[in-house]
Amino acid sequence: MENIVRLNLQAAVPFVSDSEMEQSLEKAFNSFDILTDRSGRGNDFLGWTDLPSKTDNSVFNDIYDIVNRWERDVEIVVVIGIGGSYLGAKAAIDSLSHSFTTHLGKSDGPSIVYAGQNLSEEYLSELLELLEERSFACVVISKSGTTTEPAVAFRLIKQMLEQKYGKKEARRRIVAVTDNFQGALKGLANQEGYSTFVIPDDVGGRYSVLTPVGLLPVALAGFDIRSIIDGAIEMERICAQRSEKNPAIIYATIRNALYSKDKKIEILVNYNPKLQYFAEWWKQLFGESEGKEEKGIFPASVNNTTDLHSMGQYIQEGERTIFETVISVARANRSLSIVDDPNNLDGLNFLSGKSLDECNKMAELGTRIAHIDGGVPNIQIEIPSINEYNLGALFYFFEFACGISAYMIDINPFDQPGVEDYKINMFALLGKPGYEAKARELRGRFQ
Repeated sequence: MENIVRLNLQAAVPFVSDSEMEQSLEKAFNSFDILTDRSGRGNDFLGWTDLPSKTDNSVFNDIYDIVNRWERDVEIVVVIGIGGSYLGAKAAIDSLSHSFTTHLGKSDGPSIVYAGQNLSEEYLSELLELLEERSFACVVISKSGTTTEPAVAFRLIKQMLEQKYGKKEARRRIVAVTDNFQGALKGLANQEGYSTFVIPDDVGGRYSVLTPVGLLPVALAGFDIRSIIDGAIEMERICAQRSEKNPAIIYATIRNALYSKDKKIEILVNYNPKLQYFAEWWKQLFGESEGKEEKGIFPASVNNTTDLHSMGQYIQEGERTIFETVISVARANRSLSIVDDPNNLDGLNFLSGKSLDECNKMAELGTRIAHIDGGVPNIQIEIPSINEYNLGALFYFFEFACGISAYMIDINPFDQPGVEDYKINMFALLGKPGYEAKARELRGRFQ
């Protein structure tokens, strides 16, 4: 079997000395030990580490029961969630979907749309207009059921379902993915009789893509979740090795070696627009895991070649605090060649007969060389192709590498205390009972 994830550090290691790499590798091995022997901070949230190999047939069977329940009469599934409760699913679905499925109208399953990831009045109003015209169902994803954005969206969508179909049929069209025992959403699901899936207690949101949080929406979109888990199982096996052949250890080693050289910003680069939301998932994973105690590499992303015409100038010649990690895809899933033009007015006949994928790869290589010459370290991560198996492996690879990397800077990878600060302010400003003093303080600051 070919390597699922291949690292190329040729364009990154010249930016650090041999001794710096050795020191960083030693830290990475120590952090690997902390992660695998579960002795570090946040060790009660390590259920994701062996989750793929522990996923049994009952999970798949229960998910496909919902797929079969809705396949005949549901045109749209609304996935309600925010952060890790939707980014992983969207990353996988966008990566695997035909770019123009909605326009072609040829999807094998319902269309997947999203709610609860913002508080935009325009977005939710326009979504409700769409749902008035279509047969729909919803998957609501929240451990507590009280996170503001998804809770507001679920109120509105639940009301529409009950008005449109009646409470009995609405019950058939609502699935909750939530805590096993407690929380507002769990209580409501028990009260109303909704079908439910469990978010494991020991798996945090940004590490939950390989649980029903991600698997259920992906299966509803028509993709092979067994293959996703198979890829993750293989990467779980690879990442369990305490070896320099473990790509997660090596990725954590080089990014932290660069961080010690004041490379504070990591830009995840892709050359396939299908991976745009994979980068959004990656940004939450590393941003929420490492960005604490005034530490952590800032995660950013670009979509090339598109962003070469916007961000390319800064990357080439801006402040030298950045490094790039490029996700390369070895094989395209389609074939399209450039045709010859007898008039050659655009001067591009030298490309005639070349595949677009070859042109894209030469753009990638040429850009990497230019950025390296401009002083930007470059890590390349290659996968064989975009499919379910390879995506499952890539999800797990980054999760495991993130755990190692965060422990290398002595950070708890599995909490997010700073996320609560904005919520307290928002609740106070919106008049939540018990927050009156805080509201007066905040309002006084801007008078």
